[in-house]
Amino acid sequence: MAVTLQQTLIDIDEEQLVFHLHNDQISYILGVETGNVLAHLYFGPRVRGYHGERQYPRIDRGFSGNLPNTTDRSYSKDDLPQEYGGNNTGDYRQPAAIIRAANGARTVDFRYQDCRMEAGKPELKGLPQTYVEDEDEAQTLIVTLRDATLGVTLELAYTIYRDRPVITRSARLINHSEQAVDLEKVASMQMDLPTQPLDAISLPGSYARERQLSRERLHRGVTQFESRRGASSHHMNPFVALADPNTNEFQGNVLGALLIYSGNHQISLERDPIGQTRLTMGINEYNFDWRLAAGASFQTPEVAMVYSTTGLNGMSQTYHDLLRDRVARSRYKHDLRPILINNWEATYFDFDADKIQSILDAAAPLGIEMFVLDDGWFGHRNDDNSSLGDWFVNRNKLPGGLADISKRTHDKGMRFGLWFEPENISADSELYRAHPDWVLGVPDRGRTLSRNEYVLDFSQPDVVDNIFEQMTAVLDKVPIDYIKWDMNRNLTEVYSPHSDSAHEGETSHRFILGVYDLMERLTKRYPQILFEGCSGGGGRFDAGLMYYMPQSWPSDNNDPIERLKIQYGTSLVYPISAITAHVGTSPDELLGRSTSMKMRGAVAMSGTLGYELDAAQLSDADKQAVKRQVAFYKQHRELVQYGTFYRLESPFESNTVAWMFVSPDQKEALLFTFVILGAVQPEPHITKLVGLDPQQTYVETDTNKMYGGDELMQLGLYTTPVQTSDFTAQVHYFKAKD
Repeated sequence: MAVTLQQTLIDIDEEQLVFHLHNDQISYILGVETGNVLAHLYFGPRVRGYHGERQYPRIDRGFSGNLPNTTDRSYSKDDLPQEYGGNNTGDYRQPAAIIRAANGARTVDFRYQDCRMEAGKPELKGLPQTYVEDEDEAQTLIVTLRDATLGVTLELAYTIYRDRPVITRSARLINHSEQAVDLEKVASMQMDLPTQPLDAISLPGSYARERQLSRERLHRGVTQFESRRGASSHHMNPFVALADPNTNEFQGNVLGALLIYSGNHQISLERDPIGQTRLTMGINEYNFDWRLAAGASFQTPEVAMVYSTTGLNGMSQTYHDLLRDRVARSRYKHDLRPILINNWEATYFDFDADKIQSILDAAAPLGIEMFVLDDGWFGHRNDDNSSLGDWFVNRNKLPGGLADISKRTHDKGMRFGLWFEPENISADSELYRAHPDWVLGVPDRGRTLSRNEYVLDFSQPDVVDNIFEQMTAVLDKVPIDYIKWDMNRNLTEVYSPHSDSAHEGETSHRFILGVYDLMERLTKRYPQILFEGCSGGGGRFDAGLMYYMPQSWPSDNNDPIERLKIQYGTSLVYPISAITAHVGTSPDELLGRSTSMKMRGAVAMSGTLGYELDAAQLSDADKQAVKRQVAFYKQHRELVQYGTFYRLESPFESNTVAWMFVSPDQKEALLFTFVILGAVQPEPHITKLVGLDPQQTYVETDTNKMYGGDELMQLGLYTTPVQTSDFTAQVHYFKAKD
């Protein structure tokens, strides 16, 4: 019996036990093989039906064992493409789950039990996730597997959206036995892909060089991308794409997988001896050991998978829409984001009310819409050695308190924002002196300092409650429009003094759950506040954070040349509305490189624009330049933040960089081009636009020159600058002729 498309998004062939999730763009097919093993059959462009083409060939492969208690040597879990592999029963590839039984055995053998369908998408309690606003948007298949010996069931949830090429996956383990078991590893998803050449695309980086796009051909063995830092990290984003080798920005097939989680993550790609590829993604098994009591359950974070047949831009645009529309929940997720100025690089810790007033007086006439007071306003903090954990105003520095600064800002017609770092604590603080046991640390060992701070034990509800009460005491009394939520170190000595040895392996995940709990409570209590995520720049720029905060600071590096790569790589997954980008000083604070205000402005206007400088110290010429940038950005802000974004030319491959924004109705387009290094005899360079209406005539507003949409896309424009200096930028705005 064949599976055929109906009105439903999920077809179940009950006779053959084949499950077909489908919409107009994609199909995802899985089925039950011999021995009730759940097999992966297909994920790719839509097919009308399935007639058994992917039943796995029976071949006797040497040293690949039979199923337990069978003698059929032609069928082995060691090479069968599966949906969620067990452990220690003949499949030698990376397992999706390792469960330690009471007797110490780590053998896991999941077999199909049953399935059910649900309208819409079930909620994952306590975790960030994708969601639906109407049940008709999606359907969910829940497949139940069972390990009869352990007495544990595994519920695999598959959600398909009606109008998006998206499948989300997660797993839930339930202990039905009478004894506790220990989860040493439990992945959110696993999928085995057939033999084919594949490139792995990832987003590695470091502090101030986040999300540097990397592409490499997969070879035999295991390729692993991970974070062990207690955060998604500057160093490896929780994302991977698997692309056909000929896939580029504009054409070819690519599968993206994004873990919606902010803690330790692990992405494994294993190319087996016959060329098949196993993708496993979820919480990192490093230092993870979860005691699952009898009758208890464990829910994994969610993975959002995207399939594109139109190259990397097609994948990115799907992620942009999904994260903006069905992950972010803030009332601001579709609002125009304000242009802000932050005092950090202008003053660092050295400020008072008069200094802030001078910045306000200079910034307001330039059209800047919000002032953000950064680190140093609380406790007795005048450097980074004290006061984290003491969230009350520093009256020596600000005698009138935050209410005074808020009033000064609002009197200028600007919004007021404030910096917090809720998860960390200074040894020199009232909170530490009262509760030294609230800090992560191993007894009888020294604690690692980083940025002169320790980490609060957010795995403990009492700690989270205290920080919530301190923050609400501020936010309830002072008119605040925006919060920058920072986290300036990674986790070390991950041990909770309030746990016990059987549960210490849970601490890092419980820490993240505590962070999510605090974010959930605050964002619900203060829906009028725009929250922005930050972690020493882009150390926690992930989809998990976007569930609570619709934008994040991608890097402390404001140098526009470095930012070309950072913003290009970030855009592979995350929407432009989520990427804050600031004009900094020149020479740059971190790198010392000098660049023009035009160059810095063009890069920053390619995201959510802000300024990280002392407006009072700007020259008259720079003030006028900022005023023009602000006016231009306001005119085109909606197009930049919510238009369709296309990457055209990559800073990882070329001296010339280009990207553009197109309005949904194709009547407006904004093209940014950059040349990194000049040349005495520059090569003429043509940039071709994309995404326009070929039948439409467009006017470039600066020159009043007219172009056909087909001309701009097929012939393109010369974008080599006339001047031969380094670090140049051009911005072209095209509007369809009435």
